[in-house]
Amino acid sequence: MTRLDDLAARFGTPVYVYDLDEVAAAARDLLGALPAETELFYALKANPHPDVVAALRAVPGGRCRAEISSTGELDAALAGGFAGADCLYTGPGKTPGELRAAVGRGVRLFSTDSLTDVEHVGAAAREHGTTADVLLRVNSASGSATTSIRMTGTPSQFGFDAEALPAVLPALRRVGGVRLAGMHFFPLSNAHDEASLMAEFEQTIDGAARLARELDLPLRFLDIGGGFAAPYAAPGERPVYPRLRDALAAALDASLPGWRGGDPRIAFESGRHLVGTAGTLVAGVSNVKVSRGRKFVILDAGINVLGGMSGLGRLLPVSVRTDVEPTENASLVGPLCTPGDVLGREIPLPALGPGDLVTIPNTGAYGVTASLLMFLGRPAPAEVAVRGGEIVSVSRLEHHRSHMPVTGPAPARPAVLAGGHP
Repeated sequence: MTRLDDLAARFGTPVYVYDLDEVAAAARDLLGALPAETELFYALKANPHPDVVAALRAVPGGRCRAEISSTGELDAALAGGFAGADCLYTGPGKTPGELRAAVGRGVRLFSTDSLTDVEHVGAAAREHGTTADVLLRVNSASGSATTSIRMTGTPSQFGFDAEALPAVLPALRRVGGVRLAGMHFFPLSNAHDEASLMAEFEQTIDGAARLARELDLPLRFLDIGGGFAAPYAAPGERPVYPRLRDALAAALDASLPGWRGGDPRIAFESGRHLVGTAGTLVAGVSNVKVSRGRKFVILDAGINVLGGMSGLGRLLPVSVRTDVEPTENASLVGPLCTPGDVLGREIPLPALGPGDLVTIPNTGAYGVTASLLMFLGRPAPAEVAVRGGEIVSVSRLEHHRSHMPVTGPAPARPAVLAGGHP
């Protein structure tokens, strides 16, 4: 791979470097851990960089598709080589305008979270003289895993509560422009281990089959979610799942015996596992100072380029690019005017000075596009995609203020804030 210090010298810091060979390897490995008859949606929220998306689109076998939750992610999926028909559009807040744009660009599969959501999809499809397939995202009453990020079993904006489906089904069946195609589950994220991941999948498969049977729900397509893990901004390797393929096949055989012939089609999702280990953030040391006995190493990258909203308050271990052993404890902080701009608090570091480089590994997922990118108006980091040691592309996200027309009718009434005052 191209040397990180060479890239930093050429393109400045902070800079994200994405190894597209690692992206492709992660996809091949994960697809190999899943039954061959299944499909895999890449969740673009993890990293919508067009070269990253294209690397997944190009994985042999045609089993990779795109999961999107905005028209911006749809743009990125199309730029990466996917067609609208390859996309699953998800999210609880789809607007009529977004749905019209998605249907107009060929998207025909939507995960829906409420009756209103289904009605909005139907209206957009009718406008285009077509029919859209909708999956009912199900918020199960319980889940098996006790670790990781729970995405089910609690009150949520995501999905139909499983126990409420019988009451709403008659109305769902009357919506024009849509075809009930199946179900979508996403019970957890970043599973702790293979055993907990498989337990969740087994419960999901059994629950989907039971709901389809008891409610006479069509089940041509079943997305049972993800939960595949990856280290984030810390040293570590992608986990492997040696027993997953056989265990999944057994669970599917038991509950959905027609799945091998595509009845139903079975899909999984992954974001961080596919791209997390492919990225490295290179930051430069701007200054070093001591305050009341504590040392602070000030970088040119902070929560404006890493972690952002979800990373506030999170201590992120880092890997320092040097052969020198750590000699002291210091805090790694960013350049922003907020005390929350901390990447690592009192962590072991070698002696660092202005001009030195620090690398933060495993930042291919939830990096620059999940950060506080516009906070304080600092420029975005460069992003470099490499393959086989050669640079594929260099780009930088830029923000531009677009002026909107001021003509038109005035609002009918002032907006009301949460406190009840306009």
